[in-house]
Amino acid sequence: MSITLGVVTLPGDLRWADEFAWSPVVQSAEYSLTGALIVQTATRLAGRPITLEAQRDTWVTRDTVLAVQALADTPGWVGVLTLHDGRVFTVAFRDERVSAEPVRHIAPHEDADAYTLTLQLQTI
Repeated sequence: MSITLGVVTLPGDLRWADEFAWSPVVQSAEYSLTGALIVQTATRLAGRPITLEAQRDTWVTRDTVLAVQALADTPGWVGVLTLHDGRVFTVAFRDERVSAEPVRHIAPHEDADAYTLTLQLQTI
């Protein structure tokens, strides 16, 4: 199965690197003037990081990298991410957005050249 980001199809074996590094529960604690501890707990509604990383032999074409980069370069882009297991998220790009490295550097580059890919997304 594959992963889709908007209209771009990606390999299904991209790894969700930070899947379990986030919690929807946020908590703050502070002391009142009387010395009592006040604890507030809430549920985050969005902002979950989704970093998709290429595995050792997971490659995409340069054409795919350019298509993802075009999404990332669109100001305010928000789209649908569908993972290989059917989970669906509304996402936007974050931080460094897209990182891609050629598997083998050959000049000039062609659309079919192989690249590793890392995407930094977050839920909206």
